[in-house]
Amino acid sequence: MKEGKVFLAVLNPYFNTGLVKELAAKNITSFSLDVIPRTSRAQAMDILSSMATVAGYKAVLTAANTLPKFFPMFMTAAGTITPSKVLILGAGVAGLQAVATARKLGAVVEVFDVRAAVKEQVVGLGAKFVDVEGAVDDKTAGGYAVEQTEEFKQRQAQAVHDHAIKSDVIICTAQIPGKKAPVLLKKATVEAMKPGSVVIDIAASTGGNCEYTQDNKTVVQNGITIIGNSFFAVDMPSDASKMFGKNVINFLKLMVTKEGALNLNWDDDIVKGTAVTHNKGIVHERVKSIINQ
Repeated sequence: MKEGKVFLAVLNPYFNTGLVKELAAKNITSFSLDVIPRTSRAQAMDILSSMATVAGYKAVLTAANTLPKFFPMFMTAAGTITPSKVLILGAGVAGLQAVATARKLGAVVEVFDVRAAVKEQVVGLGAKFVDVEGAVDDKTAGGYAVEQTEEFKQRQAQAVHDHAIKSDVIICTAQIPGKKAPVLLKKATVEAMKPGSVVIDIAASTGGNCEYTQDNKTVVQNGITIIGNSFFAVDMPSDASKMFGKNVINFLKLMVTKEGALNLNWDDDIVKGTAVTHNKGIVHERVKSIINQ
């Protein structure tokens, strides 16, 4: 890459700080598609939502294939088969897609999230919302979860434990941008779960929500299968690629004129909010604050 060039990619700048510094030093104007502002106008460019849709869907299908019992209730000649119980940690795009998929497969679904605002969406999809009082909800966080108080974390841990030990499947999706994924599923909770139960952790690449999670690995602990996979999109390359490509095209339309010329409009909140480096400096405020810590 030559100096003065524009670089568009998924940089994961909150963690790849060395790369960010290198791009700035080489005078490369870089845009990271994974930090596009979470606004209504930017939805058509939001690759995180697109890939999370795939992840939530594939996580449930993987769990259904791994679990040694049916998801739906069946009335059989041998009696009634009770439906599987699924607990979903985190009700972002991936979590809500997991809810929809699990419900379509006939499971009984419960959802935990620190953001009370998502309760209506969860209930609307036919799942039960697990309420834990006292959560901090930062409206400036762009719809993401934020760090919680220690007192809340203790109540949260107990609530998750009580529901987890009754569940057949747990789908972990909770993440906080720029930080390690919150540990919501303790070792003691996993060890108290029913043998044969399945945990799918799609927050594995940032540490995972389960203490037993190992990124890109399947761990079996006391008969519980824990699958760490943050890259389910690669298992659905056709539609995932179409979605990703459309997101990129929509973003490029903000920077490329109809004649094909590059026009970086720094007054556009999406262009400005997605830029990480420019003029040999780091221009993304959150990335800059992480690097300067």
